[in-house]
Amino acid sequence: MNRFHLVHVTEFVYDGPVSESYNEVRLRPMHDETQSCLSFRLTTAPASPAFSYRDALGNWVHQVNVLPVHSRLRVQAESVVLAHNVPPADSVMLLTELEAQQEGLLEEYYDMLAASNYVPHLAELEPLIAEAEQRCDGTVAGFAQSAAELIHERFQYVRGATHVNSSIADSLQLGAGVCQDFAHVLLGVLRKRGIPARYVSGYLVPQNKGNPDAKLEEVIGGQASHAWAEAYIPDIGWMPLDPTLGKPVGLRHVRIAYGRDYSDAAPVRGVYKGHAGQRLSVDVTVRPALDDAGHETLAETAAVPAEPERVEPRAQQSGQQ
Repeated sequence: MNRFHLVHVTEFVYDGPVSESYNEVRLRPMHDETQSCLSFRLTTAPASPAFSYRDALGNWVHQVNVLPVHSRLRVQAESVVLAHNVPPADSVMLLTELEAQQEGLLEEYYDMLAASNYVPHLAELEPLIAEAEQRCDGTVAGFAQSAAELIHERFQYVRGATHVNSSIADSLQLGAGVCQDFAHVLLGVLRKRGIPARYVSGYLVPQNKGNPDAKLEEVIGGQASHAWAEAYIPDIGWMPLDPTLGKPVGLRHVRIAYGRDYSDAAPVRGVYKGHAGQRLSVDVTVRPALDDAGHETLAETAAVPAEPERVEPRAQQSGQQ
């Protein structure tokens, strides 16, 4: 089954009244040759019209502004996505050939090669780069795949080991993290080796293990919400890599947004006016988008607890209500 129904609910509960909440929402799935977004619906409580646009990276952004006084904000995104089975392209470009293209790559993909707050160019990445190069077959694609597999082997998945603002320095020191951290480490390895790389936020659809009553499986990286990376291989284009699973990206990976790092692809971010603190909860429900009779449906399903998603805190503005 490669047609999925996704419901993503983010809720902010405030300690007191707030107002003038301005938010950017990046939750509409990508629509291209590898996946089709068949339907998308965004609702908020309090209700507010959403204005949409495409950002510089091609992501759909919905602007949601709630101006009246309120004590909670609920953002629900519901979509149906069809994943296409696209055979992977074979790359033959050698790492030695990549050197000759560095100037052109830097000019065209500067943002995907430059350091960022989450992905600084650290000397601690050099041992990973050297080992990935020793393991690979000498091709650019082979190096990228070896780097992803190496990170999967060397780093332990530990919830709570890092926080939403952690850079790769924390993961490298701890040897642990979550999917966001592993994607950032892979970006650092690829970029320092001169390979453009971008962050991908999305979902990992749980796999049914043959039990018709099983709705979800526990996967490395948590349930549903996920992050991975894509490397730009000059002779074939963007190549997806999942360092958390250590397996190829496939039909169960649903792409939502691209970025230089997490900061470009945060699902919900914004500011509000008020002195109140906030509590955040996130629920993600994923299931096949067909009912028992084989008909597509958008009916609400019971929420299945997901791993708490790392949503960037919304900045509080000081000032009078």
